[in-house]
Amino acid sequence: MLEDVRVLDFSQYLPGPFATLRLAEMGAEVIKVEPPSGDPARTTGPKSNGEGIGFKANNRGKKGITLNLKHASGREIALRLIQEADVLIESFRPGKMAKLGLSFEEVSKVNPKIIYCSISGYGQDGILSTLGSHDINYMALSGALAQLKDDHGRPVHPSNTFADFIGGMAANEGILAGLVSRSITGKGSYHSISITEVMASFMVNHVLIEKETGTRNGFGVLNGSIVSYALYETKDGRFVSLGALESKFWNNFCLGVDRPDWIPLQFSRTTPDCSIYKKMIELFKSRTMDEWSKFGMDTDCCLAPVLEGHEIAKHPYFLEKEAVHAGGQVKMHSGLRTEDLPSAPEKGEHTDEVLKKLLHISESELLAWRSTGII
Repeated sequence: MLEDVRVLDFSQYLPGPFATLRLAEMGAEVIKVEPPSGDPARTTGPKSNGEGIGFKANNRGKKGITLNLKHASGREIALRLIQEADVLIESFRPGKMAKLGLSFEEVSKVNPKIIYCSISGYGQDGILSTLGSHDINYMALSGALAQLKDDHGRPVHPSNTFADFIGGMAANEGILAGLVSRSITGKGSYHSISITEVMASFMVNHVLIEKETGTRNGFGVLNGSIVSYALYETKDGRFVSLGALESKFWNNFCLGVDRPDWIPLQFSRTTPDCSIYKKMIELFKSRTMDEWSKFGMDTDCCLAPVLEGHEIAKHPYFLEKEAVHAGGQVKMHSGLRTEDLPSAPEKGEHTDEVLKKLLHISESELLAWRSTGII
């Protein structure tokens, strides 16, 4: 869908690379621009063959070049590449690209049609914009983290960086909207993505519900407080999710477990003194997760297992969808065949190829730039 769209990706770590991975899977040519030292994600977190697994996961299907933007010649090369690009995405601290002479204002002078996207924690201006920040901060400040609490009311530390991923998807939303707008107006556009504000947008129901009713946990029927919409432990210490919110699904569940007498009790509370809740806890502990998973596939009652990461690829649903490639890479878009995407590039792997093709740089110039640390 994005064939012939060229993206210059100056971003690092996770949100930006996740955004451009999704664009690459839709057919865009993504050129990842790294400093000569490389994206810090290459050396961060768990590693495989000496390279960060997170980097490998989020940068497949891209071309990789190195470029020293602090060097005047490096900036000139970047501007020449930008002339050949449709999209620029960056995730530096606010003001960094301006200091490098690569702000939207400067870039639009050489390419008025550029779609320019800046991803940051707190936006490009304002009281928090210059502060360092990470996923856990965005989750906390947006109110999203307060929705994940244990039985004692303490926030639970997520083991997935939801804000980073969602911020990347919001960046894509802006970029794709910019491409559509350009097709109509012929003009480029600037998009500032504040990950914290993106996460706050997920509180759209919660904020208004609390204002109107005083309830802090959103829709009461969706927060685990009723027996028909809750998590249950199984015989083997695993868990399943039951989402039988509509009466037809609850009826199917009750009939499926031979308890038609439970049908009128669909909205009973998940409190320790609730008789049906105690009986349901006992029922779910009488079968294994796999047994309940099969029950959920055979009975239309909104029941699904709580899978671990390594189990996704083996589940019949994901097997049918071919959602996980043999190498362990998860597909970004359902319905797109992306198994031929190459792996993440080695540092600077495509520098010569890209500069020769797009800028017609000679071999002697490349050697000179490499010897002076420009590329």
